[in-house]
Amino acid sequence: MTTGPSTDTQGAGGAAVSPDRPPATTQVIIALLVGSAFVMILNETIMSVALPVLIVDLQVSAGTAQWLTSGFLLTMAVVIPITGFLLQRFPARAIFLTSMVLFSAGTLLAALAPGFGVLLAARVVQACGTAVMIPLLMTTIMTLVPAERRGQTMGTISIVIAVAPAVGPTLSGVILSTLGWRWMFWIVLPIALLALAAGATWLRVADDRTRPVPLDVLSVPLSALAFAGLVYGLSLIGEAARGGHGGIPPWLPLVVGIVAMVAFVYRQVRLQRRDAALLDLRPFTNRRFTVSLVLVALGFMSLFGAIIMMPLYIQDVLGRSAFVAGLVVLPGGLAMGFLGPFIGRVYDRHGARRLVLPGSVLLAAAMWMMTTLDAGSPIWEVVVLQTAMMVSLAMMFTPLMTDSLGSLPGHLYSHGSAILTTLQQVAGAAGTALFVTVMTLSSASGGAPDVPGVSAAFTVAAVVAVVVVGVAFFTGKEPANAGGPPAH
Repeated sequence: MTTGPSTDTQGAGGAAVSPDRPPATTQVIIALLVGSAFVMILNETIMSVALPVLIVDLQVSAGTAQWLTSGFLLTMAVVIPITGFLLQRFPARAIFLTSMVLFSAGTLLAALAPGFGVLLAARVVQACGTAVMIPLLMTTIMTLVPAERRGQTMGTISIVIAVAPAVGPTLSGVILSTLGWRWMFWIVLPIALLALAAGATWLRVADDRTRPVPLDVLSVPLSALAFAGLVYGLSLIGEAARGGHGGIPPWLPLVVGIVAMVAFVYRQVRLQRRDAALLDLRPFTNRRFTVSLVLVALGFMSLFGAIIMMPLYIQDVLGRSAFVAGLVVLPGGLAMGFLGPFIGRVYDRHGARRLVLPGSVLLAAAMWMMTTLDAGSPIWEVVVLQTAMMVSLAMMFTPLMTDSLGSLPGHLYSHGSAILTTLQQVAGAAGTALFVTVMTLSSASGGAPDVPGVSAAFTVAAVVAVVVVGVAFFTGKEPANAGGPPAH
């Protein structure tokens, strides 16, 4: 990535773009990145439903099979923080092609995997490609799209965030019931190869300028230990609460992660004085960025907590099938993705606060209503509350992501997007661990999901939502001025 004067318009990956650049070219590039990211996140979410089938077919234990999802998340947590460096050091086209080659190779390897070990290795390769794509998408939008249209364009990211996780379990159920688990990869592979071919053609329009940013070798293992330790420790807490944990105590990776995080932060603060940090932490000095980041983290805690809690409630308390659970969460995800670009237009005109405040109030109301759900609640009520929650998050995520990155100078876009994406992973793991632990400890049936346990988990989520309402008052009143001084 490169930085230029705040009045410059830049291309994908920081390339200079002339003011008369055809809008169609910009739209094609962003559509290509959005489509690629959608396929990658869809692939990430379809695996969880397939675990019971894989346990039988590959003859592994539930704890072993869980590594197909845990390993993916851990790899993401390790790779994403490095993207701030990668997006400045290498052209966007090279990063995109490398990402898609890794993802395609991992997908092919997974489809042909003769056993669990090869399948796990394939998932790790897939995750290496996936981790780079969302920061690349965010940074490209910030550098390619004029400031007055960034909210609308950034709204397309909600398609990746919401629709892919909502469609994933449903699609996985259909594939597993008709074709078999290998087809989850065979269906994705030609789409990935098509995106790779399209990227090789269309991303040639971006004549990227890069900076010879030095790589601090010590920061890489510190980053890996810090973020992987936190995510893995939090995931172990959730597994232990559900009775599926054995072996490593959760506190051990958490302690390693915290110690490594302190060392990592200290080293980055020293390195960024000479513009040599692996992950530049100067975005945190921007109040607008930090406020948005806190709200996004709390929102992702609610989102991932609901993704875990809703299926448990629907299946174990209401006694419905996994397929029904997938259908229940589908309308909310589709609504969130559909509303993203429209909400982005409102942000471009009025700023974040007019969206985030009512969105946070709606989130709190939906969460408090969820605390009243019991064994006799009609399924339509669950659908309505789930959809209301997703709409509220749509009103928050698009303006907050645009506002956070838009308040930064151009040379910090890549680092800001890496921080934002990394925090989503950590917040998701934290939300899952928190809500599952509360549910288990509050359950009247020895840890199994029941009405008291689910109600307690939703109560905690509602309290978090109330905190969100309070913090929402500190969001910006006007759209952020990307590349220049933040608007007030």
